[in-house]
Amino acid sequence: MEHLANFAFYFQKSALYVLPAPTQNYIMKRFHSILILLALLFSVGEFNARAEETDKPEEFSPDFESVVFVPKGQWITGVSVSYSQSNQKDYQFLVLQGVSGDTYSFKLSPMVLYTFKNDVAAGIKFGYNRSLTKLENAEVALSPDMNFDVDHLYRLSHSYYGMGVLRNYFSLGRSKRFGLFTEVQLQMGGGQAKLMTGLGDDLTGNYERNFNLGIGVAPGLSVFLNNFAALEVNVGVLGFDYNHTRTITDQIYVANRNTKTAIFRVNLFSITFGAAFYL
Repeated sequence: MEHLANFAFYFQKSALYVLPAPTQNYIMKRFHSILILLALLFSVGEFNARAEETDKPEEFSPDFESVVFVPKGQWITGVSVSYSQSNQKDYQFLVLQGVSGDTYSFKLSPMVLYTFKNDVAAGIKFGYNRSLTKLENAEVALSPDMNFDVDHLYRLSHSYYGMGVLRNYFSLGRSKRFGLFTEVQLQMGGGQAKLMTGLGDDLTGNYERNFNLGIGVAPGLSVFLNNFAALEVNVGVLGFDYNHTRTITDQIYVANRNTKTAIFRVNLFSITFGAAFYL
């Protein structure tokens, strides 16, 4: 504004000696109007700039407290083992009647991980599953006039898999005893199974071979009992599985089956418990 005023004064002084009085008055009125308009535009622009600086929202920065839960350079090893067995004799439950038989299942899953970065570990897992079912007799009673009998059923299956794992840990606040982790899993495996029913001339059987491939995400909880041992539990919530099964019936008939499954929910059947050791 000061520069504009000095320029107007200089212009007015010079015009007094050059132009006639009527022309000088007309030009000066126009010139003063232009100066007033420029001054208003300058003031409005400066006000808008200050308003933008004043109204600019503050950046939101969540204040999460966390500490390094698993430091770089640690080896993590552990194993998950489960075994179940049951015997039934004339067992009844809802529509099942007269169930007699034996079953058992066994599962073993060791793992080895290495923490290549603070709270980030990668490694491998292996798994082996085996189950056996011997059913001597069972009856399915849907109604007084509709019953189904199953007898002399034998099924044995075992499967194995290898899994690549990438795990990211998160501490709960500043606690180093309780922590969460997210595990990305890439799994590949296969297995065999045989099923036989009946006796003598009524004996029939199936033999199966299968191959599966899957990828998934499994969050979990880790609880340290001391500086070297922890209990872990995780559950699958997101994943995609592909399974191919080849079945041979009575050594004559051959069938192939492909299945694809996408999971976007908590899979209660994938809950696993285990112990881990941090070395």
